[in-house]
Amino acid sequence: MDSRRRALIGATVAATGLRFAPQAFAQAGGAPLQVFAHRVMKTVSVGAAGDATVPFTQATGAGVEWTTFDTGPLQERLFREASLGDTAVDVGFILNTQAVPRVASLFEPLGPYQAKQPVEALDDIFPGLIEGMTVGGNLIAMPFRHASSGFHYNEEILAERGFPKPPATIEEVAEVARACTYRRADGTPCVGLCMPGVTYPNVIDLARAWDGDFITLDYKVVADQPPMLNAIRMLRALFEAGAFPRNFATLSTEDVNTWMQTGRAAMSLQSMGRNRIYNDPAKSKFPGRIRTVALPASKTMAGKFTVAPAKVEFWGMAIPKNAKRKDLSWAFIREMVSKQATLVAALNGNGPVRNSTYDDERMRKLVSYAEEERRVLKVARVPLPAFDEAARAGDVFKEEAEAAVLGMKSPDEAMKSVVARVRPMLPA
Repeated sequence: MDSRRRALIGATVAATGLRFAPQAFAQAGGAPLQVFAHRVMKTVSVGAAGDATVPFTQATGAGVEWTTFDTGPLQERLFREASLGDTAVDVGFILNTQAVPRVASLFEPLGPYQAKQPVEALDDIFPGLIEGMTVGGNLIAMPFRHASSGFHYNEEILAERGFPKPPATIEEVAEVARACTYRRADGTPCVGLCMPGVTYPNVIDLARAWDGDFITLDYKVVADQPPMLNAIRMLRALFEAGAFPRNFATLSTEDVNTWMQTGRAAMSLQSMGRNRIYNDPAKSKFPGRIRTVALPASKTMAGKFTVAPAKVEFWGMAIPKNAKRKDLSWAFIREMVSKQATLVAALNGNGPVRNSTYDDERMRKLVSYAEEERRVLKVARVPLPAFDEAARAGDVFKEEAEAAVLGMKSPDEAMKSVVARVRPMLPA
């Protein structure tokens, strides 16, 4: 399979090698393009299925030099470089959660570059990703890699409890969670629904079943509105029924992985990419039996959504304002977000940002939940807009949500407190 992929990709590279305008060649100057990224960006760009950077190098004469970091050090180093008088960094990867006005001011608005030399089929890129990297009306980074939320269920456990199909609405999720809270024949205690705590990104997924939010994209805190209250009330009711973990507040992502692999949980809300971990034959008792689908919407959303507009988080490629070879930087970005490069990266394990990538048969064979992921991405949006006090606002939400689920406060009291405490943190 790898050899066939390489042959196909190589043929496409040869056919599309002259994608760029002549000025890109002049700017290369023999020095490789300097890219600051998380190490996974390099892995998916130059992996076993092909090297997505080859057409850029063939067309411009510039190689690509990757400098990789973990997430925190990457953002810290990149922003420091972008704050200097000049920098050798040509392209930097930033998270959507970092796209605040203060950070946006360090990077080039991409609109003028797009107007001059447009990205291939920009409307093929999922709209929620473009929106999430737009600050003050300016697109500051081109989406490259996403992680979207999904609904995972153990079909063996559901079948044991009389459910041959997954729940079709969020109301049915609650019903199935209660029914799947039991002790299995081998003695394993099973809880119906599991997720790593009640931080805002996790609860947002449930609230989105009713098209809800914590903070809207125009910076209104709406945690006290019916959609979020529905989510908190659902978690509280499941906790009271024993269908949500008693120790939910201390569960880590790795704990949830283990619970799903061992049958201690029947269903979970996590990134769709967790499907591979849940079904790992070396660790899972249920390889091939844990399915991943789009999170179902509420029955009250019929006619508006076919699936819940769950959250999506993603990385984008940006050009520092103090970069020296900006046209060359844009040439790299244009190539890396082209249809062919997006497919190559997807075959290397990337979360593709284009709708059309999910049409490729190789992609659909590689990712069993590809069509479900596409359904989510068509309506997905970021969990909240980026702003300087976002981390502190998230801490407030977690504190109040835990109090509500544990019964220390009513859901209404807790979410009213969230609104009162978070509103002063929001930008005007």
